Amino acid sequence: MTLELLVAAVGAEALPLAEEMQINSDAIIVSQGLEGDAQEYVFKGHKLQYYSMQEKGVGLNRNTSLSKATGDISLFSDEDIIYDENYERKVLEQFEMYSQADVLLFNVKAMPGRETYHNHKFGRVRWFNCGRYPTYSMAVRTKKVHDKNITFSLLFGGGAKYSNGEDSLFLMSCLRAGLKVYKVPVTIGYEKVRESTWFTGYNTKFFFDRGVLYAHLYGGLAHLMGLRFVISKRKEMCKEIPWKKAYGIIKEGIREGRR
Repeated sequence: MTLELLVAAVGAEALPLAEEMQINSDAIIVSQGLEGDAQEYVFKGHKLQYYSMQEKGVGLNRNTSLSKATGDISLFSDEDIIYDENYERKVLEQFEMYSQADVLLFNVKAMPGRETYHNHKFGRVRWFNCGRYPTYSMAVRTKKVHDKNITFSLLFGGGAKYSNGEDSLFLMSCLRAGLKVYKVPVTIGYEKVRESTWFTGYNTKFFFDRGVLYAHLYGGLAHLMGLRFVISKRKEMCKEIPWKKAYGIIKEGIREGRR
């Protein structure tokens, strides 16, 4: 099998970014906010494709790299991920071990305050627990995703109308298409400390956008999942906005999402 790393970046040049991320496999880098360009390099003996574009939005970025991917396995990434030297071997070994898997979710150590998950053991991922995983944890069988025409939402994520959630929607699309998703207790890198491109605090926009996301993600169960979210996270997220008010904002977002 072959692996391609699909990197979403903003204002980054190809070779300095590849060096910083410790890329050690074939890769496709799409960098936004720059004049449109396409280049191809050889980096550490691997094929490195680089595309730049003026348009913004992380969903558009990821769809661009995914549409150009030809490797057996596509491993999604962000520009602030630093990889272990042997990440390619680790990922391919897991797909060889779990031949039934279409999508595998790996451990990437998040910077402090952004930890949403950690895989302690191998297990199946279903609709009710797929909302925890960032895109940079995901590796997919490229042909399976192409055949099912699965793409990232253009409404959610950095540079889009709603602040985040494109990762959860992508996983849900995989599940709805019948793809088998598993988590594995294998770490492949870590997230570099930097300021978030979308998070500005647990404010009105945060809870409203969460409601819009839940309408798309959970359908008729959106209110229940929204209530579960604010109650379980109230000590961490509801210091400025009381949890009952936060839930009311989530419900407003759900109404917009359903429209």
